[in-house]
Amino acid sequence: MQPVSVESLKVQIIKKAWEDPEFKKLLLADPKSALKKEFGIDLPADVDLKVVEETTETYYLVLPPEPTAENNLKYVWS
Repeated sequence: MQPVSVESLKVQIIKKAWEDPEFKKLLLADPKSALKKEFGIDLPADVDLKVVEETTETYYLVLPPEPTAENNLKYVWS
């Protein structure tokens, strides 16, 4: 099986949430369970994943941690 890019995976997750109200509800309430159930993705316990929904009036800007020698990120969502 060929690896999936992070950007491609994000698109798949968003599309699934738009098409499947139950998946979207679970994704907002319990993102790790939603990703495990629908995509077989098992995130480590030390990874905290938060999912928020933008509206036409509310937008979110996510600032990633600054890259440093001590901060070797395992997961980067760009």
